[in-house]
Amino acid sequence: MQPSLYDIPLHTIAGEPTTLAPFRGKVLLLVNVASKCGLTPQYDALEKLYAQHKQQGLAVLGFPANDFAAQEPGSNDEIATFCRSTYGVDFPMFAKIAVTGDATHPLYRALIAAAPIASGATREAFRTKLAGFLGKTGASPNPEPGILWNFEKFLIDRQGNVVARFSPEVVPDDPAILAAIQSALAN
Repeated sequence: MQPSLYDIPLHTIAGEPTTLAPFRGKVLLLVNVASKCGLTPQYDALEKLYAQHKQQGLAVLGFPANDFAAQEPGSNDEIATFCRSTYGVDFPMFAKIAVTGDATHPLYRALIAAAPIASGATREAFRTKLAGFLGKTGASPNPEPGILWNFEKFLIDRQGNVVARFSPEVVPDDPAILAAIQSALAN
């Protein structure tokens, strides 16, 4: 039997051992984040989303990852300072993890297995753009169902089920994400 998402060991960005269990009963938006990415401004929209909906039971959870073009090179302390000082991030942040490759964290292995296909009308166009960007380095985008890039989003319902996965270029205040969050909050 697969362990519940709530049981997978994690660490807070401060290094304290934890799990997702403290968030049981909440709607969760899990995001692999990076500080030096063209998508980093999404932190602002993520924080606004969290502030607007946390009283209704939404928790945005940030998981820094340095898997894509080394765009999250800092230590956990540096990441936390950057997020607070640059974007006023108040939502929970976790210790840096791997979200792709052999070292993929068990949480992300479970998320990908539960939702192997991300939604986003422009995902293939974004993949092509990434291929052009990465082609200069000899790298290529991850094949499906892997995490495509920084800021891929997973929505978890109050029962701990993955109910949606959104491609990185789908911004946090996109109508599709907002509708999915509202639906999860209502159930």
